[in-house]
Amino acid sequence: MNLVETMNAVRSCATQMNAQYGKPVFDEWAVVSLVQPQAQVLGYVGPRNDEFLKSFAEDLAPLRTALLNGEYQVGDFEFARHGTGTKFEAFMTLGDGVYLICNNTQSTMDDIAKNPKWLSAQVPFAALSDKVRSSPVTHITQP
Repeated sequence: MNLVETMNAVRSCATQMNAQYGKPVFDEWAVVSLVQPQAQVLGYVGPRNDEFLKSFAEDLAPLRTALLNGEYQVGDFEFARHGTGTKFEAFMTLGDGVYLICNNTQSTMDDIAKNPKWLSAQVPFAALSDKVRSSPVTHITQP
C-alpha cells in the first residue's frame, strides 16, 4: 500500500471500531516513519496535530521497548495496558520502519478493554492487521 491507501484504511478502521464500541476507541491515529536519518509523521488524525510530534518521544514510553526491539513483523501489533493521557496505547507495524500509532488521550487501554464492546471493536483492527500483512506499506513519501 502507498500512504494514501494506508490513511484511507486507517480512517475506515477507526470509523468501524468507533461504531462497534459506541464511541471513539482511539482519538489519535498516526502513521510514522522511524527510518533514519529523520523520523517523521506521515499522516495524522486526532486532536493534537501540532503537539503530537513535540511529545512523541515521551508519549512513546509505554511502547518504546516493544516498538524498537525489532521483533514485530508487518501486521503485528502491541498494546500498552496502562498508558495514561497522551501516552500511546498501541502500535501496528505497517512496513519496514513504518508504524501506526494509536492513542486515546482520555482513557487507558485497560479502561477501554473493560467495556464488553471492546471485543467486537477489535475485529476491524484485526482486519486492518491482515490487510497490512498482505499489502505492507512500501511507498512512504508524503503525497
